[in-house]
Amino acid sequence: MIIKTLVENTAISENFCSEHGLSLYIETKDNKILFDVGASELFLKNAKKLDVNIADVDFLVISHGHYDHGGGLETFLQENKKAKVFIHQLAFEQYYSVRQNDELVFIGIDKELKQNKQIVLTSDNFSISDDMQIFSNVVAKESRPNSNRGLLKEHEGQMLSDTFAHEQNLIIKEDEKTLLITGCAHNGIINILEHFKKLKGRMPDYVIGGFHLSSRSYGNESPETIDKISKYLMDTKAKFYTCHCTGIEPYNRLKAAMGNSIDYLSSGRQINI
Repeated sequence: MIIKTLVENTAISENFCSEHGLSLYIETKDNKILFDVGASELFLKNAKKLDVNIADVDFLVISHGHYDHGGGLETFLQENKKAKVFIHQLAFEQYYSVRQNDELVFIGIDKELKQNKQIVLTSDNFSISDDMQIFSNVVAKESRPNSNRGLLKEHEGQMLSDTFAHEQNLIIKEDEKTLLITGCAHNGIINILEHFKKLKGRMPDYVIGGFHLSSRSYGNESPETIDKISKYLMDTKAKFYTCHCTGIEPYNRLKAAMGNSIDYLSSGRQINI
């Protein structure tokens, strides 16, 4: 299985551009998959540099209804006329962020795109194929990240705290290896892994995605919280590749505790698992 990082907050070199967002290309023996499309058309530019033809992608999964994961959707639909786009049925709702100066900023996805014939609305557990599955509806047994603070949804004219019911995760199985991909883990990476274990009866072999341990407006999670997460992740025996909203400082603390069990994915990086 080949994974190429098309968009992330950082880049491996000046040859690749970066932005606050995430887009991953995954190639299995049978399928070419895109997980998120970043905040803009940047994923397309970096894809060309990584020899990825977006028109050949078979499936696109959008992790949740925030612009930094679905902002490039219109560009994708212009470039690819065949792929099914799996997105949660609540992802086109109105989502906002409160910045530090109390400015309210729309951070959702263009609602007009919901009418596109390639869009497939999902919920709960959804099977793409025998080897690919999407799940949402994660129960918060552990606290969700404090860095979710200031993320809101509009409901009947009122601004409410986002419950992240629109967030979904992707499972891919190949050659007895199971990969779990998260977008931002707004529901909490521990909660997501516990939900995975409930579904599969075991932990994944690999996990890729952001853990939302950092917020541009509200800073990082506490060292105690990060240490608790690192211990839990180590106990799963999985290999982790993180990025985007995990934050560099929280990642460095995770890395210090987890060693080779965790690595970072920047724009332009390719891994084989």
